[in-house]
This record gives sequence, structure tokens and C-alpha cells, in this order.
Amino acid sequence: MNGWTTAAAVVFAGGLGACVWGVATGTLRRRVVAQNLATSAACPGLLLLAQGYGRPAYVDLALVLALLGPVGTLVFARLLADDLATDPPGGRTSARAAAGLGAAVVLVLCVAGAVLRVGARVFLGLGPPPPEGSSYETTGAGERPETRRRLGGPCTMSVR
Repeated sequence: MNGWTTAAAVVFAGGLGACVWGVATGTLRRRVVAQNLATSAACPGLLLLAQGYGRPAYVDLALVLALLGPVGTLVFARLLADDLATDPPGGRTSARAAAGLGAAVVLVLCVAGAVLRVGARVFLGLGPPPPEGSSYETTGAGERPETRRRLGGPCTMSVR
């Protein structure tokens, strides 16, 4: 288990746990909101799992869920329009669930920002250079070559 899967577990436990509780115990109006909030909580969790397990298919699943979640809420609202009109408004629990989801999204964004910062340092060379005389970089002087002769590159990379 790495940091990505730990963050996904936190998002799923916090966000989806609150949504399941809202769907199971709330009024009809709260249940519809909790169903919509469940799709919003599942998308960041699936994106974190995609990074944690290195599986791009989870990204596709999160994108499909992000597109179909609001459509499902519209379908529920259309089918339950008469019942929703007679149900009195409530929502203290929904507000707490939304606040918890907001905190989870901020956590995910902080983790993603840290990863992007490290990626920019590694791949783009941004950030301070390593101190002189440190063992941070190696020269490769004691390494054996992996091939007996120099390998040629693709013909598109040859300069004549």
C-alpha cells in the first residue's frame, strides 16, 4: 500500500461513507443529494487508485462516472419530482458531507501538487541545483557497458 492508495482509502471511507449514511437514513431530498455526492466522491478516489496501481483504465472509469453521475441525478429528480416537491427541505447532514468531501478534495489537490512539483524538478530541471561536491550525482565511471557495440537509433533520428 502506497500513499496513493492510502489517500484513496481515506476518500472512499470519508466521502462514500457519509453518502451511504445519507442515502440510508435521510429524507428523500437528502437521498438524492447524497447520490449525487457519491459520484463526486468516487471520482477522486478512482483517480487516486489509478495513480496508486498504475492502471490507466481507472482514469477512464472515473471520467465516465464524472459524466454519468449528474445525468443519474437528473433522472432521479425527474422520476421523483412529485415526491421531492412534497418533501420538506432539510440538509444539515448533507452540508457536513459536502464539507467533508471538500476537505478530501483539498487533500487530493495538495498531494497532486506535490507530485507535480517533484515531476517538474525531475523531468524539467526546475528547482535549485544540487550542492557542489555532493554525492547526489554519479559519473558512471565504474559501470560496465550493457552492449558490446553502439546501438543505432531509429532512422528518423540520424543526422547526415
